[in-house]
Amino acid sequence: LPPLQAIYQTPKLKVRNTLPRWLLPLKHCHKHLAAMAEDGAVTLYKATSITDAKKNSFSIKAGLAQMLRGGAIVEVSTLSQAKIAEEAGACCLVITEPNRQGISRMPDPSIIKQIKRCVLIPVMARSRVGHFVEAQILERVGVDYIDESEVLAIADEDNFINKHNFGCPFVCGCKNLGDALRRVREGAAMIRTQGDLLGTGNIAETVKNVRSVMGEIRILNNMDEDEVFAFSKEIAAPYDLVAQTKQMGRLPVVHFAAGGIVTPADAALMMQLGCDGVFVGSEVFDKGSDPYKRVRGIVEAIRHYNDPHVLVENSCGLEEEMAGLNVSEETMEPFGEGGA
Repeated sequence: LPPLQAIYQTPKLKVRNTLPRWLLPLKHCHKHLAAMAEDGAVTLYKATSITDAKKNSFSIKAGLAQMLRGGAIVEVSTLSQAKIAEEAGACCLVITEPNRQGISRMPDPSIIKQIKRCVLIPVMARSRVGHFVEAQILERVGVDYIDESEVLAIADEDNFINKHNFGCPFVCGCKNLGDALRRVREGAAMIRTQGDLLGTGNIAETVKNVRSVMGEIRILNNMDEDEVFAFSKEIAAPYDLVAQTKQMGRLPVVHFAAGGIVTPADAALMMQLGCDGVFVGSEVFDKGSDPYKRVRGIVEAIRHYNDPHVLVENSCGLEEEMAGLNVSEETMEPFGEGGA
């Protein structure tokens, strides 16, 4: 059988009479892929996902991120913490370096390899914003997801990583809808609405940012089609993604919340506000005697966030466990003084 390309280029040759019937669909597929390869633009694909034909398929990365919906992604820094989180039902682990002075960078690859050998759930690691070489290293190590995280030091103040150059799904943070859609255009397969970065257990900033994203989506849903152009310009987001968000009534990728989530009630609150899951900080391992109970309670709260009976059961007996996760009065801004 001659190559398909040679058949197409042969003059006065009827393709339908030359190809076997079972190969006929490949003719149209081949032409479609060739046309996509010539067009290097990132385009809407079936109105539900985004893809770049020249590089790595975004639809595959978005599908991998969808696997984490309805779960808790737990931050760990040691093998023992990773095993506790896995046993408690975490859907993924974020491997981070233990607290250290100075510039915070990606975790040591040897720690990632050690934890990957001992757990069966997906593993995520953080790279600095704009540091594409750290992302290359993490992808080579074999992590399942990369978090381009503002929690670490920022490597590039003006540019984020071009995530379409990687086969590994990326997670990016945001504080509003414009941030979220700009990160999706860069190739993020999951959006993380970020709140408190200090590990104090204060959820106020997370609630504020999640409500901001959800509020802007509701405003967009109620807009006339002609107003979407001006709205996309106002929030500095690509028009096609804004239109897709309006059509879907939600972000076009998986949406998690992070920062200050340390109790089952916190996790259920994020889910009821419209998130698909939560990130749990490593502070749940720092205080108390039973981190398994705390992580398990958060996992169950996410799965049954609308069931008050389950939430009551998983919230009982946690007051002593959470005693070290209270925000001091010096770090709290009095209500009403911050523009509330």
